[in-house]
Order: sequence, then structure tokens, then C-alpha cells
Amino acid sequence: MTTPTFQDLGFDLANFSVDARYESIPADAVDAAKKSLLDLIGVTLAASGVEPVARTVIDVVRENGGRPESSVLGFADRVPAAWAAFANGAMAHCLDFDDLTPWGAHATSSILPAAFAIAERQGGVSGREMITAIAVGQDIFARMRRNIDWRKDWNISTVLGVFAATAAAGRLLGLSRTQMANALSVASMQSAGTMDVVYGIGGDLRCIYAGFSAKAAVVAALLAEKGVVGTQTAFEGEYGFFKTYFGGRYDRENLLKGLGSDYTGNTTLYKPWPAVGPSHSHIYATIQLVTANNLRPEDIEEIRVHVGDYHEIMCSPLDSRRAPATLVDAKFSLPFLVAVAAVRRDVTIADFTGNALQSPEVLAVSKKVIPIADPAFDWKMELPLGQVEIIARDGRRLSQIGTKVPGSPEAPMSWENIVRKFANCAALAATPPSAGQIEKVQQMVRQLESLDDVTELLRCLA
Repeated sequence: MTTPTFQDLGFDLANFSVDARYESIPADAVDAAKKSLLDLIGVTLAASGVEPVARTVIDVVRENGGRPESSVLGFADRVPAAWAAFANGAMAHCLDFDDLTPWGAHATSSILPAAFAIAERQGGVSGREMITAIAVGQDIFARMRRNIDWRKDWNISTVLGVFAATAAAGRLLGLSRTQMANALSVASMQSAGTMDVVYGIGGDLRCIYAGFSAKAAVVAALLAEKGVVGTQTAFEGEYGFFKTYFGGRYDRENLLKGLGSDYTGNTTLYKPWPAVGPSHSHIYATIQLVTANNLRPEDIEEIRVHVGDYHEIMCSPLDSRRAPATLVDAKFSLPFLVAVAAVRRDVTIADFTGNALQSPEVLAVSKKVIPIADPAFDWKMELPLGQVEIIARDGRRLSQIGTKVPGSPEAPMSWENIVRKFANCAALAATPPSAGQIEKVQQMVRQLESLDDVTELLRCLA
């Protein structure tokens, strides 16, 4: 009798990535892939025009130059595929406006820049193939996100994003099962990023981190195509991914359950506001309170925000969070975000551009925001809720927990919402497309499965 040979989970993911067929993907996962594509192109275009660090990234990409294989959104540049993935990935998360899972973390800002870079390099990639690649990547990301023991130490968006993006890029590159397994192993060499880039104050890395995982995915896929061989135990070996990053705490059975039939990308959420996901419940509760009670900034004596463990990080150090020094920090500063919501009754890209951080009205209200530790709002798995209590100058005490938040599973964004968001974002690009171009791209994405060459989308924006 021979002892069965253990197969590393990486081979299961590789086989799934290669064997997936458009016809087998449920309609809601197809719809999610198309929504993600339109949404991400939009937020990337907006970042090209309004986020200063995007220009720095483009300068570095231009300096490295090379074969004109793939497009940089918002600009006229065509650069090698890996550098295009880096540029577009960096811009994709710049505004913290990209999609996310119901459990937090961002998949598509790694997946789509890598996929588009390879699609342009290859040429002739159909809309159906692009949908399949995105759906595969989103499914892998969601499965891993839900079935690991994350302690909020690693930056899951990049640590997992590189594998999801590699699967999508490798599929469009036409890798075999063996090559795909090798690509995922190569990707493990580039699976990186700690939560310091998210929690820290004053840096740009939180803004551009998806560029690193997108670029790494293209490099991994191209190396595997050329014959680079990975290890056989990249994920589950004694020194592999799961033990090294998560102490071996993962649910293998659930991770693989329904693989190839249940596409979990259908859970993807889309943001109505350009701010970190765990702030949205507080933002919505604040908007509801000031709108329903017609509160002006001068009517507010104090705003108490009940915060869980993750929210507390967004409030510390409190003085810096109340008056963030950078556009990047502002999107992660709960007191500032709540103040914007109280003053504007909305949160838009304009609140994080130009001199918006110096708004006297917003800063005055931000000083009135007081965090109250409340373990009821700790982040367990799903994105945490938040409670806002406003003390009015006339003595009223108004309280609201932000439930059924726009963009949440209970109140998902419709196609109409996504289309409107795309148009608003695209208009802010470094080189804004015309109204006709915007309309045409919207229509093309809605009918993506009928495109013979998905790069028509990018040519339409050029």
C-alpha cells in the first residue's frame, strides 16, 4: 500500500484558476465582476487627477520606460505590463474609494490592474475571459479572507491580493495548471505589507499599496510562463504561507468548499464615500442625525462616537486625527470624517482635495468629536458598525447606530449608483474623457461579455 501524497492548497487554487469557465459562473458573480471593472476604472481615473502622489508614481514609471505594452489610466503613457500594473494599482486605491469585501480589505485594486496589463500585452482577450479572470481572483481573495485567523497585523489587501491578482493575470496569460501553481508560489515571495502602512500617520504608502501587489502578480505570472518553478508546499508547508503569516490557523475545508461552483465575488461591496470602510457606519449615522434634525455646525455642542478596537486606531493620536495633515490621513481619521459628514451632510472627493483639510468649519466640528470606547463595536469578521451621539446646544441628545449603510450588504449600490459614481470620478481624471466617451465605456462594461477585445475599453478612454 502506498501512502497518498499530500497536495498543497496552492494546486487546488491553480487548478480552479485554469479550469474556470465563463458559462459556469453564476450571474451575480458576473455582475459583480462587471461592476468592479467600471467602478475601479472610475476611481483610478479620479486619482490620476486629484491625488498628488499619483504624479510621483507616474514620474517613476516614466523614468523606467521600456516596451509600450500596456496603458496607464488617466495619462497617455504605454509602458511594460508590470509597470502599468504598478501605476494603475497605485492609483486604484489612492482615494480609498475602491470596492471591498463585507469583511474588509480590497481585492479588485490588485486584481484588475494586473489583469488589464496582461490583457493589453496579450491582445485579443475577450470580455468573457476578463469577467472570468476577475471572478476567479475575487473568489480566491474572499475565500482566503474569510478563512484565516487575521489579527489585524498584516495588510490583508496586499498579502492576499497578490495571489488573487496572480490567478487573474496567469489565467489571461494562458498558463497551464503547473505554471499557475508555480506562479502562485512565486507570488508568495512578494506577499507583503503590514498594517503600519494603514495605521501610521504622515506617509503615502496607505494610498499606493495596491500597486505593489498588482505589479508583483504580473511579475509572478510572467516568470512562471518562462519556466520558473516554485516550491510544492508554498501555502501549507512547514514554512509556508499559512504557518508563517497566520500561525497555521486557517480553515482548509471551508476555504475549498464549493470551489469552482460558488463564486464568492458576488459579495463585493462598492463605496458611496471615499473613506476607509469601517468609518461608513459612523458617517451614515451622522448624516442621518444632522439631516433629520436640521442641525447646523453651530448647533452642535459635542459629537460622541462609540468606537470599537479598529475605530480607536482611527482616533489616535486624537489631536492628529482631528486635524489630519495629509489627504491620505484624512480618509482614515474618524473625527475628521464625522466632522465632514456633519458639516456637508455628505463625504465627497472634493473634501480631500486642495485646501479642504483646512476648512475652518470642518476643523471646528472635528474638535468636538470625542471617541467613547465600546467593545460592542469591535471588528470581529464583518465590517463593524458604529454609534454616533450628538449633544446639541439646546440640550437635545440625539443618538443613531449606522445600519443599512449605503453600499453595505443590506443596502447595496445599484448599477445606476455605480454608473453615476463612474461618471463623476472620470470627470476628475488628469486627462478627462468626454461625456461621449464616458457614456460609451459605461455601455461597453454593461455588455462586457459581448466584447471580442476587452482593451477596446481603454482605447475608448485614450
